[in-house]
Amino acid sequence: MPRVPLFVVFIFLVRGATLGAASCENLTALTLPATAVTSAVAVAAGRTPAYCRVSAVAKPVADSEIHIEVWLPESAAWNGKLVGTGNGGYSGALSNADMERALRAGYAVAGSDTGHAGGDLKFGLGHPEKINDWAWRAVHVMTETAKLVVRSYYGRFAAHAYFSGCSTGGQQALTEAQRFPEDYDGILAGAPGNNRVRLNIGFLWSWLAANRDAPFPASKLPLLQKSVVAACDALDGVKDGILSDPRACRFDPASIECRGDDGADCLTKTQVAAVRAIYDGAKNPRTGERLYAGWERGSELGWSGYFIGQREPARLDFWRYWVFDDPNWDFRGFDFDRDAAYADSKMEFLTANNPDLAPFQRRGGKLLLYHGGADPVVPPEDTIRYYEAVVRAAGQARVPSVARLFLIPGMGHCSGGPGPGTFDGLAALDGWVSQGAAPSRIVATHSTNGSVDRSRPLCAYPQVARWKGAGSTDDAASFECVAPRTK
Repeated sequence: MPRVPLFVVFIFLVRGATLGAASCENLTALTLPATAVTSAVAVAAGRTPAYCRVSAVAKPVADSEIHIEVWLPESAAWNGKLVGTGNGGYSGALSNADMERALRAGYAVAGSDTGHAGGDLKFGLGHPEKINDWAWRAVHVMTETAKLVVRSYYGRFAAHAYFSGCSTGGQQALTEAQRFPEDYDGILAGAPGNNRVRLNIGFLWSWLAANRDAPFPASKLPLLQKSVVAACDALDGVKDGILSDPRACRFDPASIECRGDDGADCLTKTQVAAVRAIYDGAKNPRTGERLYAGWERGSELGWSGYFIGQREPARLDFWRYWVFDDPNWDFRGFDFDRDAAYADSKMEFLTANNPDLAPFQRRGGKLLLYHGGADPVVPPEDTIRYYEAVVRAAGQARVPSVARLFLIPGMGHCSGGPGPGTFDGLAALDGWVSQGAAPSRIVATHSTNGSVDRSRPLCAYPQVARWKGAGSTDDAASFECVAPRTK
């Protein structure tokens, strides 16, 4: 690690002081620890307001090369705050849409490639430091770099720094809260893949269940989901095609089992068993221990992307190149007892499961979690499990001051689905951090062809939205947040 220049040390010591600002082009002369600013270009207004686009390359350790971008709105348009953005899957691509959205809201915004290009997991084969970059280091380095770039451009540090990410971005969000509690004042974590090793075990389990004798036909997924909705839609008192609380649904696929030969309108006995195994989640065959959450009823249409209709399980390269170091590894021999324990031990550093947020809480940090109820990629039950562990670690009375969870009925993975899933989580987080307004209800909308056709309140867990019995069921004002009914 190169010696940190004295002026950088001074900057950190006088955080909050107003010093001289730099022009966009002059940012290329900025000296940063283990980081080179490679370009700084003024971008004219268009899709976004005018801004300064800064590119940098960080090399914090040998075999590490993290590409970072920091987008800086013009001083008059800057709201005085910084947003760090997350990534999706194992991809090194910037989340451009998220960055543009934050920029339009007046934030300085940062993103990174997590230390590699593309989404091929082969980048980690023989390169453990690149896996570390992806798992935890890149976002932290990006954040430290962005804070100094912001200070140099505006002449002062950001008043508040927030992180926003979904899926892998949600894992990055929780990693920041757990490993680097000083990085952000507020963190928005959606559908987090923080239980990463077990998530990949879940993909493998579900594929094997769906393909044990013959592949489960993707053509039957619409039948399955339609049957689930028919059985459970009205449990919340409103028939609207949305399961307000999928956990309350007790639909049994045996109810549509074929009475005779296989057909398009029923499931065979083998198919019923496969669906039950997917709902139940991965288990250790020796001990009976549940290894990972099952996929919720109502998420069936999305299964085709990961374990239905696929030639092989999703994320096999994780096992081939990161866990077993064998490109020819045969997934059919996976031992859900011995191999699961080995992966847990070897890849523990990938996870962000630590429920102790005390260091983050002590500095006033706020964590806003959200998850779609119809998520076909990361089961919402696992996020509930993590949140409840946070509750146990901190104590019920203290948790609302540091963390809140919002479950989003009918929303898929990070977006989409029949339920209202469009909401301004960043504004809710900013209000919580900067004004002390802890969110208990956030209004979300659903649109068709660009026009809003439904709104619904999202309620802080464990509360759920319930129709008041009067008014349009497509209007959030007709709902209240209440305790769930006992099951």
